[in-house]
Amino acid sequence: MSCFDVTLKESTFKYSIPSISGSYEGTLSADGKLITGFWTQNNGPRQLDMVRATKETAWEVPTPPTPPRRMAADADPSFEVATIRPSNPDTPGRGFRVDGRNFSTLNTSVSLMVQWAYGIQAKEIVGAPEWLDKDKYDIAAVPDGDGQPNGQQWKTMLQKLLADRFRLTFHREKQVLSVYALTVGKAGPKNLATSASEGPLPALFFGGTPGGIMLPGRNATMTEFASVMQQAVLDRPVVDHTGLKDRFDFLLKWAPDDSQFDGHPPISQAVSPLPSLFTALQEQLGLKLDAVKAPVDVLVLDHVEKPSAN
Repeated sequence: MSCFDVTLKESTFKYSIPSISGSYEGTLSADGKLITGFWTQNNGPRQLDMVRATKETAWEVPTPPTPPRRMAADADPSFEVATIRPSNPDTPGRGFRVDGRNFSTLNTSVSLMVQWAYGIQAKEIVGAPEWLDKDKYDIAAVPDGDGQPNGQQWKTMLQKLLADRFRLTFHREKQVLSVYALTVGKAGPKNLATSASEGPLPALFFGGTPGGIMLPGRNATMTEFASVMQQAVLDRPVVDHTGLKDRFDFLLKWAPDDSQFDGHPPISQAVSPLPSLFTALQEQLGLKLDAVKAPVDVLVLDHVEKPSAN
């Protein structure tokens, strides 16, 4: 799956970027030096004309930065420096961010940190005190060692931080829970392009699109996709039963309902041309979500405290 599509038929030039629901259509002049047309995205068309650059007007293309060196795959890093502060309740947003070797959270509860660090859903945490979900924290941290950590190394570092600064201890048990099983439909998967990215991290970030939500996936496994869906969208654990092992690029668009995003979908519930999540998965990716009961690992909290001082 390409990130954008470009065509030129006679004098009509078109390109589109599906991941941001944007498109352009223009007319190429006879001398090939001018394209006059319109860019369309969200709020309707806007005129956008493009003039062929000359040596005098062309921007100098900067030399791309050297890709960061990866941390050794067998390294077991910890956060060398980590500050933890109560969140400002007036600051909008919530989530985790990795920028090079810098890790941060915004308005994240300890419950959400445990979910992210251990790849579980809220219902897989047992015995949590009330403040675990209500109190919110901002974290800024930098790893020890050299190189850029991979996804699992970031999670391992957060696990260590939870144990050190929040005194988190737990044990695991098996419990039968209501879950969603992510499986491949009868016709097989579709629109799942094997990723050409060589980066260590997946990109799974929600965005708005006319009438609903879009989730462009880049360099992501189905297990990582299931993890994001269970932590951010759905009200129960999601178990990956697809059997698909590669990393994929894909795009999913749907109209969320009130059962998703903790009952607060980030769009209005106006009439939408987009399908429901379950229909979108089948039509766009050839995947299914089936509600079943299954034994899953849960984390039973033995002890947890509010964070120690920086």
